[in-house]
Amino acid sequence: MIYSATKDDLGLPHDPFKAIVAPRPIGWITALNAKGEVNLSPYSFFNAISSRPNIVMFSSENKKDAVAFVEETGEFTCSLVTKALAHPMNLTSAPLPRGESEYAHAGLEMAPSRFVKPPRVAGTPAALECKLLSVQQLHDLDGQAVPRWMVLGQVVGIFIDDAFVKDGRFDTAGANPIARCGYADYAEVTSLFSITRPAGG
Repeated sequence: MIYSATKDDLGLPHDPFKAIVAPRPIGWITALNAKGEVNLSPYSFFNAISSRPNIVMFSSENKKDAVAFVEETGEFTCSLVTKALAHPMNLTSAPLPRGESEYAHAGLEMAPSRFVKPPRVAGTPAALECKLLSVQQLHDLDGQAVPRWMVLGQVVGIFIDDAFVKDGRFDTAGANPIARCGYADYAEVTSLFSITRPAGG
């Protein structure tokens, strides 16, 4: 099956794009606005895009509070979502009225950050503290602006729960993170395997 991704002729009841580009890590973003109001929301359009410096991105379909808040104050945190935190993470995706706390709605507590003002989710095994590099509205092939915004942030601090450090490394499988796989499906990391890159060049 080959179909045009720019036309509505998929021949399938649901767009497979998000299921093909999977699994995708979840950026659980906490941001503050200029008034100090807190927003917590999960983004599956999220990933690391650079090391040295460490840079992450998340992309929002429509300009939601997280993007607006980060634009106002220039900082955000990203908490790792684990299987144990899957249900509260999902609750924070609810379209709550402005001013209603996603933390309270999901029964979560905040933990203070060290290098930025937005807190992280208490109980997460790891979190990234980030400062804003840029916010970019996306455009399509015709040069038309689309209601999608990409946020780039440089990691300035990293929190790791000591229980998940083994032999000087973060125990990814032990932390049991989850990832989005399209539709209503998720994957969980329970084991790892290693491959050494070829030497040279």
